[in-house]
Amino acid sequence: MKKYVYLVTDRNRSCVHVGMSTDLMKTMTFYRQMPNLFFDSGQQLTRLVYFEELNSENMALLRFDIISKFTRIQKDRMVRSVNPDWLDLTIGLDFEKILLGGMQVSVPVRSMS
Repeated sequence: MKKYVYLVTDRNRSCVHVGMSTDLMKTMTFYRQMPNLFFDSGQQLTRLVYFEELNSENMALLRFDIISKFTRIQKDRMVRSVNPDWLDLTIGLDFEKILLGGMQVSVPVRSMS
């Protein structure tokens, strides 16, 4: 089963939080529905800015432990290396989910008579 280690931030990038999940979209939906559950209202963590897909829970736990010990500067560098504009990556994941979900596209068939 795939595991994800991710970084989320608020709109001002003042707080960067490390997490681990098996379903990034479900996790991000939870963050958006319960924005003040873990942090105060000024730090609503609603932007997924970095993630890694790992093949096992052990690998994910090791990576989570490593990233959790990073300084803020190290986390910033890690995000900027793949997402220099700190864009919310859930938009791309949502689009990918739609594509992988087998969105049906109808193509008109012309008769050859």
